[in-house]
Order: sequence, then C-alpha cells, then structure tokens
Amino acid sequence: MSAPHGASARQLDVPCTVDIAQTVESLHAHVELHGVQVGPGDAVLVHDAPTQVAYGEHLVCRRQATITRAGPLARLWTRLTSRFELSLLYEVSFSPERLSGPGPRRPR
Repeated sequence: MSAPHGASARQLDVPCTVDIAQTVESLHAHVELHGVQVGPGDAVLVHDAPTQVAYGEHLVCRRQATITRAGPLARLWTRLTSRFELSLLYEVSFSPERLSGPGPRRPR
C-alpha cells in the first residue's frame, strides 16, 4: 500500500555496508546503515549496490544510501496498514495439499 497524498518527506544521504552471500552456509543480503535508524514508512535506496554474487561467494562492500523520511501522516498510515499486510504472511502453508480452490479429485 502506498502512503496517502499530502505526506511530507525529506532525504538524507548516509554511508552503508552491503553484505551479500550465496554459500553452502548462508544465502543472505543485508544492508547496515551507519549512524541512522529507519522508521515506519521510510524508504532506503542503496546506490550502485551489487545485486548478485556467484555461488560460493561472500561480498561485503561500502556504498552510499539515500533515506527518504516519511512524514507524520505517511508514518501513521504505514503503522495502520502494516497490521493488515502482515496478515498476508499467515496465508503461507507448507502442507502438501492445496487449501484454496478445488484441487484434483482423488478416487475413493
């Protein structure tokens, strides 16, 4: 969901560390912002960040990030709508059978 109109924003440039790995032990991509924390509704854009590494590689690099701070209305909107969006994650199922819609018929 996007923030409603009328939300004010400001931008801040900060250094960050990008950590990407695709190894037997780990598959991850993390960004650590230096000296600042993000809040609900804030957006982070990492400039010139690597998007992938070859299998078996682990890459750590320093980049610049732009944080766009959410205004009070956008921050409130994000807090309210996040409750509903979080519930979408509850629909995930690891059972072998389909739960939604008609599945294949099984002989009796």
